[in-house]
Amino acid sequence: MNMLWWQTVGTGNCHLVLLHGWGLNAEVWNCVSEELASHFTLHLVDLPGYGRSRAFGAMSLAEMARQVLDAAPQKAIWLGWSLGGLVASHIARNNPERVQALVTVASSPCFSARDAWPGIKPEVLAGFQQQLSEDFQRTVERFLALQTMGTETARQDARTLKQTVLSVPMPTVEVLNGGLEILKTADMRAPLVTLPVPHLRIYGYLDGLVPRKVVPLLDALWPASESRVFAKAAHAPFISHPQEFCPALIALSQRLD
Repeated sequence: MNMLWWQTVGTGNCHLVLLHGWGLNAEVWNCVSEELASHFTLHLVDLPGYGRSRAFGAMSLAEMARQVLDAAPQKAIWLGWSLGGLVASHIARNNPERVQALVTVASSPCFSARDAWPGIKPEVLAGFQQQLSEDFQRTVERFLALQTMGTETARQDARTLKQTVLSVPMPTVEVLNGGLEILKTADMRAPLVTLPVPHLRIYGYLDGLVPRKVVPLLDALWPASESRVFAKAAHAPFISHPQEFCPALIALSQRLD
């Protein structure tokens, strides 16, 4: 049986599940986990195929969501960063009774650029898929560098992300390609219009992967959701701005009481 790597820390009344992004693992939350564990019961997970959950092969978004949900507490705030945001969104959309609130961080319901929709050009994602088979390590490093570009702490943040990748086993090329395929094809804009749980969306103004232009579009499409834009952050706002990130989550939990 394939086992999902899962760690629970903290003793708060409110459960908070953290889902990482493409190519990474739960170690990416090290910069905020201590602070959050003093307020929440915190659940750290390596997504199927990533980090210490490496025994899994490539999965669809629905399969990934099911594996994670099966291991989760009965009710929690679900927070997903980037690709993890799609997994958390899928869970909130299909199992709202298990979700106190959804938090998406530097995530888009549709990462790929479409007609009148800002995002990553499909050929860029296709290029990453091609490059993965040619130079696995360099491709992952390029993707990590993109995530911090433009911030005042870009070099340091990129180093943090690289250390996170290297600290545990790397995903296989098959799993990484599967993740890029989800980023390339998923479109949850319409399904989330009727989301019956609170939804907080956190963005970095300097994000090169999830353009800030999506924020007003989603404000209009999902008027019941709330958006926060961190002015000097890029794709990893919890790494560059933990002093803004943690209070936003704590405030959300207090509103849910």
